[in-house]
Amino acid sequence: MSIHIEAKSGEIAGSVLLPGDPLRAKFIAETYFENPVLVSRLRGMYCYTGTYQGNQVSVMGSGMGQASLSIYVNELFRDYGVQQVIRVGSCGAIQERIGIKDLILAQGACTNSSMNSLRFRGMDYAPLADFSLLAKTHGLATQRGDRIFVGGVLSTDSFYDADPEVWKLWASYGVLGIEMETAELYTLAAKYGRQALSILTVSDSLVDPSRDALQERETGFTSMAELALGVVTQG
Repeated sequence: MSIHIEAKSGEIAGSVLLPGDPLRAKFIAETYFENPVLVSRLRGMYCYTGTYQGNQVSVMGSGMGQASLSIYVNELFRDYGVQQVIRVGSCGAIQERIGIKDLILAQGACTNSSMNSLRFRGMDYAPLADFSLLAKTHGLATQRGDRIFVGGVLSTDSFYDADPEVWKLWASYGVLGIEMETAELYTLAAKYGRQALSILTVSDSLVDPSRDALQERETGFTSMAELALGVVTQG
């Protein structure tokens, strides 16, 4: 048991899927896991462990933003010996060619957060995905026929930015989408020597915010979850 996770030693698998929303963690466990067991529910942040195609896997919510994710991922790596975390989240696309329910594999993450600035004494750090995990996921997604994009994302601390047009600056440098967690996930994976990857389904487009795509969003989420589970079963 850690400060924020009540699971006992051995109750969390070596591979963990990490959606932001704890209700999505519950959905993944109840939809895909064989014999899912709720191993932690502190602060309403559900963590389930079960098996998928004979492989033990866990799924846990991280909350919104890097500060929340940092608490749970630190404890998963440090206190539970987790070796691999795959974030399954959503993002807003900032490139015209990327549509609703497309998948983005975050190769690296820019950020406007001060977390790494404080951590690295004002110097910049480039948080990157684990290459072998990225390559494996890209290969499986290609086999499945998923519409995927690989590149950088922005992990922002501000969902409602004071400048609603600032995304255009990031887009002009090739950033694919905006979300709120990946930079901290990749930084912590590097610190602990573990594997991490963010698979993001596009839930909105800042380029074309007029699109109403609730059905497409839900389809995109299930596709992303199935892709992540497929990667875990490959070992």
